[in-house]
Amino acid sequence: MNFLRQIAYPLSLLYGLITSFRNFLYNKNIIKSTAFKTPVIVVGNLSVGGTGKTPQIEYLIRLLQHDYKIAVLSRGYKRKSKGFIIADENITADIIGDEPFQYYKKFQDIIVAVDTNRTNGIHLLEKLKNPPDIILLDDAFQHRKVRAGFNILLTSYNNLYIDDMLLPTGNLREKISGAKRAQIIIVTKCPSDISKKEQSKIVKRLNPTNKQTVFFTTIEYDNELKGSSNLNFEDVKNMEILLLTGIANPTPLINYLNSEKIKFKHLKYPDHYHFRNKDIEVINNAFNTIQSNKKIILTTEKDYVRIFVELQNLVFIEIKTKFVNRSIDFDKIIKKYVEQSSGDS
Repeated sequence: MNFLRQIAYPLSLLYGLITSFRNFLYNKNIIKSTAFKTPVIVVGNLSVGGTGKTPQIEYLIRLLQHDYKIAVLSRGYKRKSKGFIIADENITADIIGDEPFQYYKKFQDIIVAVDTNRTNGIHLLEKLKNPPDIILLDDAFQHRKVRAGFNILLTSYNNLYIDDMLLPTGNLREKISGAKRAQIIIVTKCPSDISKKEQSKIVKRLNPTNKQTVFFTTIEYDNELKGSSNLNFEDVKNMEILLLTGIANPTPLINYLNSEKIKFKHLKYPDHYHFRNKDIEVINNAFNTIQSNKKIILTTEKDYVRIFVELQNLVFIEIKTKFVNRSIDFDKIIKKYVEQSSGDS
């Protein structure tokens, strides 16, 4: 794969020219972006997948939901539907996508909608009888048709965008200069004990503008496992585990299980994978080969919403974004933007 990416370098140069020209047209207002009266916060990245957008969106929901009516608008990646859809009691992950379905199941007082055309989606949300006070756009940093009021850019600690290259040689969707559009840059999936010295080194390497603020977050795993059974994490330490993942980067979860000295067999599938009948058969066969009576299938929350109707003995572990430090500063910045943009005082 590394060799194939190396020989694809000329394509990366061409891709860079195309995306740079596109951004130039938007930056010079030759191609128009649409601004909205509703405050819009974008959470996105420069690279493809695996930076922790979902827990960051959930953090924002928890931060703002008690004071504002929130809508989350996503394209609904790999959904089996088209157009604008608002989640209701009849919705499934197949219809709106796994991440939007996860938001809908967890947060009962928010609006969850999908539309590949985010501009159209925002217009329709604003026309609702009870429109949202604020709209969170999931994975829309490159969606320049929308002129968001606030942009949050995520980059993984183990794969900073400054160390990456453009597609298809690397994983970047656009040149690293695109990071300048963000008001906040968050380095995600950091070690919980990352030192201030290392943070300073990373900030220096990211080289933010004087209008940007850099924060550091880590992953926090819930001690309660949910699903077909409600288990305490301590309970699974005495069980045989079949780990099932269909996410971009399962490494943090694998490292966490290893750190807790939990033994497991891992079945790994591609990101946002739609499990088929033959996959379910493979999973059940793998589970049945485990001889112990104390056994369970463990998966991620994102995978659970896609497959829970197909499997028994399935539990998931919930994750949350946790700021390594300065969470109060982050909260203040976000609340200040919303208050000023919505006219609140």
